[in-house]
Amino acid sequence: MKTAITSKTIDAVSPVVRKRTTPLRRFWSHRTLLLMCVPAILFFLVMSYLPMPGLYLAFINYNYSAGIFGSDFVGFDNFKFLVTSGALWKLTSNTILYNLAFIVFGNILQISIAILLNELRKKWFKKVSQSLMFLPYFISFVLVGLIAYNILSYDFGLLNGILKSIGWDPVKTYSNPSIWPFIIVITYLWQSTGYGSIVYFAAIMGLDSEIVEASEIDGANALQRIRYIVLPWLKPTFIILFLFSLGGILRGNFGLFYNLVGANNTALFDATDIIETFVFRSLMNNFNFSLGSAVSLYQSVFGFFIVITANWLVKKFSPDNTLF
Repeated sequence: MKTAITSKTIDAVSPVVRKRTTPLRRFWSHRTLLLMCVPAILFFLVMSYLPMPGLYLAFINYNYSAGIFGSDFVGFDNFKFLVTSGALWKLTSNTILYNLAFIVFGNILQISIAILLNELRKKWFKKVSQSLMFLPYFISFVLVGLIAYNILSYDFGLLNGILKSIGWDPVKTYSNPSIWPFIIVITYLWQSTGYGSIVYFAAIMGLDSEIVEASEIDGANALQRIRYIVLPWLKPTFIILFLFSLGGILRGNFGLFYNLVGANNTALFDATDIIETFVFRSLMNNFNFSLGSAVSLYQSVFGFFIVITANWLVKKFSPDNTLF
C-alpha cells in the first residue's frame, strides 16, 4: 500500500529552519538585562572615561589664563620632578605597604568572620552580630578621625587619661611616627572588615548543604569541614577579589589618612605620607594641577601592570580563576 506524500508530510519530516538572528534582534531579546546595566555603564562613562582627556595635564605646565590646550607642553618634566625630588620612592613604598596590609589582614579577617557567622546556629544572634559588624562601615571618616583624636590626644585623650591614672607618663601620639602604621591598619580593619565579609558569607551560602551533611556523617568535625570544604570553596572568590584589590594597590585611602593624621603633620610624614596626601598638598599649597595629574597617571599605569602580572601568575597555577 503506497502512502501519499503531501505537503504536511514534508513539513513533518523536514528540519526546522530557524530565523537568522541579527545583532539588533539579540539586543532586543536581552533588553531587560541591558537596561539593568545602564546605570553602571553611565557611572563608568562619566566617572572613568570622560575625565581621561584630563591626563594631558600631566604633560603640560598648566596655566590658568591659557587653559589646558594653551599651556606650554613640557613632556615628561613633571615625572622627572617626582623622581628627582626623592619623594616618589617614599610615597610609593608607604602606599604599597599600607595597601598590602589592608589586603592581607583584611581578607584573613573577612574570611574568618564569614566562617564564624556561618557556624552560628541561632538566627537572632547571627543577625545581631552582622548588624554590629557592618555598622562601623557606615561611620564617616570625619567621625572616625574625631573619635581617634579624642582617644589619642596628648592633653585630654582617653589613652593618656588612663595612663596618668595609673601613674605612667602621657604619650605624645601625634609626634611619634613609629606607632601610626599600627593605628592606621587597625582603624581600617575595624571599619571595613565587617562589610567586606559580606561577599565571603554570600559565597558560603552558595555551598551545597548536602556536601556539608555528608562530611558530618563521615565524622568530620568543624575544623575539618572548614579546612577541606569551606576554604577550597572560597578560593575562587578570594583570588578574584585579590586581583581587583591589586589594581588599586597604588591608590591610598585619602579619607582615612587625612582625617586620622592630617595632610600637614610633618612629624608623621615618614610613616603616614602616601601619594594622595602628597597630591592634596601640591594642589592646596602650590595649585600644581600638572604634578597631581602626573602622579595620578603614574598610579594608573603602575596598577595596570600589577593586575596584568598577577593575572598571568594566577593563570599559571589556577587557570579557571583568572579575570581574563
